[in-house]
Amino acid sequence: MVGPLLFGVLLALGVLLAFVATWRMLDARDPIEARLASFGIATGAAPTEAKGTRRRAWPLMTRIVQGLGLGPGLAAALSQADLPLTVPEFALIVLLAGFLGSVLGMLRGGALLGLGLGFMLAVIPIVYLRSRQAKRKRQFTEQIPDVLTMLVGSLRAGHGMSQALGVLVDQLPPPASVEFRRVTRAISLGVPTQRALNDMADRVGSDDLDLVVTAINVQFELGGNLTQTLETIGETVRDRIRMKRQIRVLTSQQRLTGYILALLPVGLAVVLNLLNPEYMRPLFERRLLWFPMLGLLMEIAGFLVIRRIVDIEV
Repeated sequence: MVGPLLFGVLLALGVLLAFVATWRMLDARDPIEARLASFGIATGAAPTEAKGTRRRAWPLMTRIVQGLGLGPGLAAALSQADLPLTVPEFALIVLLAGFLGSVLGMLRGGALLGLGLGFMLAVIPIVYLRSRQAKRKRQFTEQIPDVLTMLVGSLRAGHGMSQALGVLVDQLPPPASVEFRRVTRAISLGVPTQRALNDMADRVGSDDLDLVVTAINVQFELGGNLTQTLETIGETVRDRIRMKRQIRVLTSQQRLTGYILALLPVGLAVVLNLLNPEYMRPLFERRLLWFPMLGLLMEIAGFLVIRRIVDIEV
């Protein structure tokens, strides 16, 4: 009784998402709003809608996300990962992945497999978002010493803050050049420099960048020797980056162990299935299907625990 009922609910959800997707493709976005969003400027949208999210474009998904309280955190994560998606669009991707996994699992092995496979496929976009967010944050943090060196040189050469930021755009590779280009565009359109820098710090989510932006904002309000302050911050950031690299080297064996322990059982099962399919077939029968599912979930949990242990904050 549970299987047909679950299948009916998933089918109804799929039809609803299909109608929403069709309506979304027929909806046009205001060109002025799109242009301003590309410059990193909000146009009066709600705080939960980052990177030009249109409340009217996804009314149903927006209400669902806000009702669950996931809007602000998910919007910040999408902004930090620099993914060209809105909060409702990303939520729709997660729901579609879970729906497809549930349907495939139910057709293959029943409701239990459908729930497990749907959950695993729904987690994949979230894992990708977190991975891209952490990677982009790490790349930007490693560029901060070069940013401070060029910024101090430009200020000592007599350039103003806006001109110094333009030098960073021209000389630095992504992601720093992308973020500072958004800052310079926002300033050129009338946004105060302090607000533009604060918006960049919120998008990146780096503690080192927050320190730099705070120092610049304090100099704007109280005055002082900004170049000397930035030099001191640059030395501190270099020491932190050097320490983080040493930690990654010292924990490389543990991280490799986590990858091996997570992939070895799966790889061994694939090889045994190729060499002797009859030997592995009873394990995937419906009455024993929860064994490999439980093993896979335990593998994922163990991998996450190892990653958490070796993730040392500096």
